[in-house]
Amino acid sequence: MIIVVTGGVASAENAVDPAAVKSEDGKYLDKEGNPTFKVTADGTVDWYTYSGYRRYHSECHVCHGPDGMGSTYAPALANSLKTMSYPDFLAVVASGRKNVNTAQENVMPAFGDNPNVACYMDDLYVYLRARANNAVGRVRPAKHENKSDAYAKAEDSCMGTKK
Repeated sequence: MIIVVTGGVASAENAVDPAAVKSEDGKYLDKEGNPTFKVTADGTVDWYTYSGYRRYHSECHVCHGPDGMGSTYAPALANSLKTMSYPDFLAVVASGRKNVNTAQENVMPAFGDNPNVACYMDDLYVYLRARANNAVGRVRPAKHENKSDAYAKAEDSCMGTKK
């Protein structure tokens, strides 16, 4: 069992069941309404998991290591997402975090103003949640659902794409 501290005391008992119980326009939600992953028996992942993989490797892996496994100066997000709540994840990504002690100083910059991250926070959360629950491996998912029209519209709006 892994226990992670995320701004307070967290424990494995705080983890929410990641099972998808509902789908809205291609986004899967757990019983508490948090975004979650869906992987079918043949290995097909939902669009958010696939997009999250791509975004993670575009923006996050340099510090947090391959596939959320951590590095010498940034934590393993695949471990953190076992207990970190969805609102806490959003807050840390948007606002950043600074952990300073006598042995080290860890600083995560705020990404709330970076559209390549801010527009895809749900994707990142879903992908890392899938990694935390061993639902996807360390490689690019081979098969994925198509991007929904609702997702494409929200993405265009967030990124400022004109059509």
